Amino acid sequence: MSDLQDAVSRRRTFAIIAHPDAGKTTLTEKLLLFGGAIQLAGAVKARGEQRRARSDWMKVERERGISVTASVMNFDYDDRTFNLVDTPGHEDFSEDTYRTLTAVDSAVMVIDAAKGIETQTRKLFEVCRLRDVPIITFVNKMDREARDPFELISEIEETLAIDVTPASWPIGSGRDFLGCYDLLRDQLILMDKRQGDVASQGVKCEGLDDPKLDELLPAHAVATLREEVEMARGLCPEFDLESYRAGHLTPVFFGSAINNFGVQELLKGLGELAPPPRPQPADGRMVEPDEPKVTGFVFKVQANMDPNHRDRIAFFRLCSGHFRRGVKLKHMRSGKLLAVNNAVLFLARDRELAEDAWPGDIIGIPNHGSLRIGDTLTEGEDLRFTGVPSFAPELLQRVRLDDPMRVKHLRKALEHFAEEGASQVFKPMLGSDWLVGVVGQLQFEVLAARIEAEYGIAARFETASVDAARWIECEDPVEMKRFVDSNRANLAEDHDGALVFLSRNTWHMNRTQEDFPKVQFLKTREQNRIVQQAAAQ
Repeated sequence: MSDLQDAVSRRRTFAIIAHPDAGKTTLTEKLLLFGGAIQLAGAVKARGEQRRARSDWMKVERERGISVTASVMNFDYDDRTFNLVDTPGHEDFSEDTYRTLTAVDSAVMVIDAAKGIETQTRKLFEVCRLRDVPIITFVNKMDREARDPFELISEIEETLAIDVTPASWPIGSGRDFLGCYDLLRDQLILMDKRQGDVASQGVKCEGLDDPKLDELLPAHAVATLREEVEMARGLCPEFDLESYRAGHLTPVFFGSAINNFGVQELLKGLGELAPPPRPQPADGRMVEPDEPKVTGFVFKVQANMDPNHRDRIAFFRLCSGHFRRGVKLKHMRSGKLLAVNNAVLFLARDRELAEDAWPGDIIGIPNHGSLRIGDTLTEGEDLRFTGVPSFAPELLQRVRLDDPMRVKHLRKALEHFAEEGASQVFKPMLGSDWLVGVVGQLQFEVLAARIEAEYGIAARFETASVDAARWIECEDPVEMKRFVDSNRANLAEDHDGALVFLSRNTWHMNRTQEDFPKVQFLKTREQNRIVQQAAAQ
């Protein structure tokens, strides 16, 4: 096996998806703890600065206790290298999550044991399904009152239309939660409450009839465990690796992230079951990870990770080849060669210089706006990766300045946020006010807070008489000109120069579509196509 093939086989690049408050950030921290990336156990329960989960580095995230931007953490565990992408949990920031899911090979779906499948969980699962992303399910908070495990499994199966098989089985819940039985390894794992929040080592068993179970568990708990596992094995399909990796079956682990319980078993499960880097779709062909030439794409841009410098970091998913520091890569959108000398590996906000990287790794490339979401970099071949989406905003508002003299600073701030995908920014053909489009209302509050914190500008958002925005495409240049001439008052350009139609209401949108049947009004477009077409105009 070559060094490249060996490096590919050892990598696992995955995202964590969940509804807000399911415990996603806590689980992220505990995975990092087991991976040795952090030393402080229970930091989410600590006081002061210790309370800040490593993945939530942005000031507004710490103040609100939510994740609003994707962050990347690289760590090693059990002879494997993991690239963990922590996605925003709040539904108002789902666009960042959708794009992040283009850069991973598998996902962990976190479910609250008391609440089951919630709205945002369902939405994110559907995005995974569109890309056939394999999913491992982690049922969290078993140390609190929880729903019946059969009920939870049935809900996952029926709501998400996916086969479900338990990888572990809980022994009790809430105050009576004693631990889990590991069905994949025939192992009893007890939660040692004497050690605070650290779970004890598993006890190897010779199946459920092993007398060790009777010695270690109360009689009623053993009887219930044996009966429920027998039922579960009768009702649920056996675990099938091929079916899981095809996205048709999800193994379910039970645990309590806050107590470190079940987290190690989940991490081992990811290492053993989750796929290594998968082939990636590009124009005309699939790119295999063990190809010798370096290729990859930008799925996220983050401005001002270091508030002392106006830096912009492009998050780059390496798809093939062995990346070495200083390699010259072709920037497909511009056709220019880019010498990558200062790429970094991440632990949330912390970074270290990347001397080399392999397929599946996510590296950060510092730049000053030359790299954008959807950009492809290659070691020479002319290809473009596909599938990095941009979504039409659901809410649009005008942005107003308290100090009109700072309009140039505001423009720069808005363009930076648009480049990182935090919002859509539109400059109307007529009028001077900028329009900002987002998926959810909370994004306006976060943007205003970031504009003030990162640029020192006091800005506020006000209602605009715009109901929807759609990107415009038309193959007939004569018809396109007629459309533009007739609708100039309702047209704008986004930050890439692509044409956008702004409708006042549903009737206005429907009427315009009827009047111009050859024109396409697009809700979703791929980022690289937007940039390419704008550059060609």
